[in-house]
Amino acid sequence: MTMKSKIAEQVKSASGTDFSIGEIESWIEKPKFSTMGDYAFPCFRLAKEFKKAPQLLAGEIAQTFTLKEIVRTEAAGGYVNFYLDLPLYSEKVLKDVLGKGSNYGCQDLGKGKAITMDLSSPNIAKPFSMGHLRSTVIGNALANVTEKLGYNVIRINHIGDWGTQFGKLITAYKMWGNEEQVKKSPIPELHKLYVHFHEQAERNPSLDDEAREWFKRLEDGDLEAVKLWQWFREVSLEAFSEVYKKLDISFDSYNGEAFYNDKMDDVMAMLEDEGLLEESEGAKVVRLDEEGLPPCLIQKRDGATLYATRDLAAAFYRKREYSFEKSLYVVGNEQSLHFKQLKAVLKKLNIAWAEDLVHISFGMMLKDGKKMSTRKGKIVLLEEVLEQSITLAAEAIKEKNPNLKEKKQVAQSVGIGAVMFHDLKVFRQNDVHFELKDMLRFEGETGPYVQYAHARACSILRKAEAEEGASTFKTVAPAAFGEAERAIVMKISAFDEVIQEAFAEWDPSKIAKYAIDLAQLFNQYYAHTHILNEEDKDVKGQRLLLLKAITVVLKESLRLLGIKAPEEM
Repeated sequence: MTMKSKIAEQVKSASGTDFSIGEIESWIEKPKFSTMGDYAFPCFRLAKEFKKAPQLLAGEIAQTFTLKEIVRTEAAGGYVNFYLDLPLYSEKVLKDVLGKGSNYGCQDLGKGKAITMDLSSPNIAKPFSMGHLRSTVIGNALANVTEKLGYNVIRINHIGDWGTQFGKLITAYKMWGNEEQVKKSPIPELHKLYVHFHEQAERNPSLDDEAREWFKRLEDGDLEAVKLWQWFREVSLEAFSEVYKKLDISFDSYNGEAFYNDKMDDVMAMLEDEGLLEESEGAKVVRLDEEGLPPCLIQKRDGATLYATRDLAAAFYRKREYSFEKSLYVVGNEQSLHFKQLKAVLKKLNIAWAEDLVHISFGMMLKDGKKMSTRKGKIVLLEEVLEQSITLAAEAIKEKNPNLKEKKQVAQSVGIGAVMFHDLKVFRQNDVHFELKDMLRFEGETGPYVQYAHARACSILRKAEAEEGASTFKTVAPAAFGEAERAIVMKISAFDEVIQEAFAEWDPSKIAKYAIDLAQLFNQYYAHTHILNEEDKDVKGQRLLLLKAITVVLKESLRLLGIKAPEEM
């Protein structure tokens, strides 16, 4: 149970309110200054319930409040301020962190229930660009956070391997493609053909008709179309696997859009049986006027299916296969209408679990203030960025620590971590501005800054152990802890709360910002506090235990973000 939960429980008991412990807990604040307490409870809502002055109620709660870890309770202007017994609380926190290690912050909120997560989902035959990074790293981080809370997460890479775009690609390959060139350099050549198709289609719109015809042939099982499509898919997945290997991200399923081809008839039949399908200019739609949404296009007039049809089939399949508690879709803001329509159609079918589908939207990756476009060829390739970032990290490490062992491995962790952290520290709804040099700074709010703080703390611990042996880290009550340690202890103890917030708001930036704050607190502490040269062995031991706890929490924070924490840099 968190300290906030304990305080909320006591406040409920002391006041006799009808509000739940969870509601009370959500109102508890952390004052900006420690002189105002470590926690504060505003009494205004309770005062309204009891028709009392907030100041009077605060005084009553403060007078009757008893909790072992709270050394002083004080009423001030309608607030109850709580002051922790720092040595007692610090001892509890450090024992908890060091006893649990990487399991610190684990909770059993999910109780093993399944959550499906649709993430990454690049389109085959197109390069894996920086634009695809957001869904991949946001989804992976949220999957890690969700697992930390006791859920069983099924990571689904819903590959974009179906649709009219493949009619366009087949048309382009048939008209301008060269088999040898594609075999030699598959993704760049296929991408070049895709871009060329769109350039030519602007001058010759009949190409779009030809592309639609080829996609219809693909849907109908035309041997030539299927053979080309399978080839495009195979070479794409091989290329993607190299990127995922670098990012150290894996999936439980690669079932893409094509997987649902034989499952869409059931959806169509269901919509027909419920009288929801209507004809519109030869196409079939589900009208959503009452929901204030445009019609959901289910089948084109040439009989071809659409993204919505396949997503409906996927939703039913995932519910049957995984019996999910929630089904999450980590997909960009531009698809918001699609997911609103998807849920609206399911509700019209009286599907009870329609509300369990959650669209976790995010902003765009911008280059020079503009969106990256695959069609126009204006993209930045993720693999190239990762390689460039690793090279720059290697140069920085060589300059800072030329004698470092395993330079190559550390450079990879730092370079890739920098790119991921740069994305994840931004609230997902906001756009991210791509600028490589900003990502790799060892100062400021960057991945390397957090990794370096972790490595520095590890270095101090190694030196201490080398000088005095493992006995340096004996468990002692941190009686010498004061204001210098208070902020760090409070930050460490808030880890489980931050994990819950990140989950509740589907926001991994909460974890990234927490890691930055903890790294900053450590650096300030290290700059102003004697640690290795502290003469009092007990005090030295207490401070080293605090550093050890910092390394545990920083490492686990980075792991939740999908980033490695080197012990040397």
